[in-house]
Parts: sequence; structure tokens; C-alpha cells
Amino acid sequence: MEIIAIANQKGGVGKTTTAVNLTASLAAKRKRVLLIDLDPQGNATTGTGLDKNSLDITIADVFLDGVSLQEAIVQSPAGFDVVAANRELAGMDITLMSQTNSHELLKTAVSDLVAGQQNPYDYIIMDCAPSLNLLTINALVATDGVIIPMQCEYYALEGLADLSQTIERLTELNPKLHIRGVVRTLFDARNTLANDVSAELDAHFGTLMYRTHIPRNIRLAEAPAHGMPVLAYERWSKGARAYKKLAAEVIKQSQ
Repeated sequence: MEIIAIANQKGGVGKTTTAVNLTASLAAKRKRVLLIDLDPQGNATTGTGLDKNSLDITIADVFLDGVSLQEAIVQSPAGFDVVAANRELAGMDITLMSQTNSHELLKTAVSDLVAGQQNPYDYIIMDCAPSLNLLTINALVATDGVIIPMQCEYYALEGLADLSQTIERLTELNPKLHIRGVVRTLFDARNTLANDVSAELDAHFGTLMYRTHIPRNIRLAEAPAHGMPVLAYERWSKGARAYKKLAAEVIKQSQ
């Protein structure tokens, strides 16, 4: 089993889109996958067809009340397991700050889940908030590797540099922590700037760059409004095909 955090301190780079659609694409390849939503906005939860405000147990209960992850898991209409999030996560940093080892709460919960499973997941995917809060730190301490969605523009390059430094610092808490890969999102091959930034990324990160480019695609933008991954909404769209290719790359890394 591999634990993967989808993280970027910059917002609007397709992080939640990547978390939901990578999970759906891995599930379509007969992998057993759990998606954990760690963003108070709960967009990954609604993107799988769940009503985030009607759920009895969410990830907030895991952090606040010591509820097990197993109890928090729900089957989504998208066909894979989810630990949901909603506004109850807001302000979690202040609430958890006084707890001992507050940065390891998710790691402990995941370890307990794995220990109690007869048929473990192949992948646990965690969607992080676009900030370096205590929830994101929990994800980075619990994860094996980080996939960074990256929009090909210069402001995003600065955010990537900041996240790389954060990951390097947190290796003291999690020696396994590393960048698993960087994926180009919202990519438009007709855009000269996007191609220039893409070339810079290739030069700097080399083999850490996924070959798959996630394009700007209207079906990707429409799917969340219908509570579906793009694979369920329009499986032959460019966006769906791109995420299936990304899933294949992720699986190949695991072999």
C-alpha cells in the first residue's frame, strides 16, 4: 500500500481535481483506493457525489474525538471509498495545537487502519488544503510521497520552490517523505509561456516530471458540478484520458 499526498501551497492549480480524478482512474484500473479529504472546503468530498453536510462522521471526528478512520470511511457514488471533510475542519490548527504530537495524529490513524485491514488498500490519496497548516503537515508526516500539481506559470514556480523547501524540512519528522512527481495541470500547448515554464520544470526536476500533461478541459471543469469524477461524467474527454494516463504512470512507479 502507498500513501500519496496531493499538495501545493498555491491555490487554483488543479489539486482537488487531481486528487479526485487520479483516485477514480486508479479505481477504474481495479486498484483499491481510499480518498481522504483534508481541505475544510470539502471540494473533494462533493466532487465524488457525497453531501458533505449530511455525513455523520468526517475527518474532523478523527482529529478531534479519536474516531477511527475505519468508522469515517463511506462509499461514494463515484465507486471508491472516501473519508469526507466539511467546514468542521476550519480552525483545526488552533484546536489541535495544544495536543501532544498533533502533527502525527493522521499518521497514527492511518497506521491503525492498515493494521486492522484484511484486504488493505493499494493506495491512500490525500487532498491537502492550499496552505501549510497543521492538516497539511499531518498529511506530509503520514505520506510516503507527494504529487505536486503545477500550473505552468511563473507565480506557480515560486510556490513550488516554497513547497520543496517545506518537504525538505519535514524529512526530520518523516524520513520517507519525498516528491513522488510533479504533474503539469491546466496545460495549454498553444501558450508560449506555458511551454517555457514546462521546459524549465523539465530542466530542474528531470525524471520527477510526469510525462502526462493535464489539459485545460471544459469537461474537467463541469464534472464537479455534477458530483462526478470526469471519468464518470465524460469518459472519452481529453481530461479523462489524461488522468487515466497519469494513473498508469503512478502504477508504474509502484512496480
